[in-house]
Amino acid sequence: MSASKMLICYWFGLAALSIATVVLGSSGSTLLLAAGVMAIALIKAWLITDGFMELRHAPALWRLLLLGWPLAMAAGIGLAMLL
Repeated sequence: MSASKMLICYWFGLAALSIATVVLGSSGSTLLLAAGVMAIALIKAWLITDGFMELRHAPALWRLLLLGWPLAMAAGIGLAMLL
């Protein structure tokens, strides 16, 4: 698959995930829905990092840092919601 077709697929994936975030966010206010929104945000971060930033072939440290940060933020938000 060519790079431009791959980027279009990533873009459609991000658009679909954004719509899913809006739908979940407007469905109510429960801890389960919030966890779903955060999970979608993590998937979007992965798509952006690997797809648009093209870090699929980057050194492991860079990928770990750029994928670890959204994971740390989601964990912090989840912890704050539980307390």
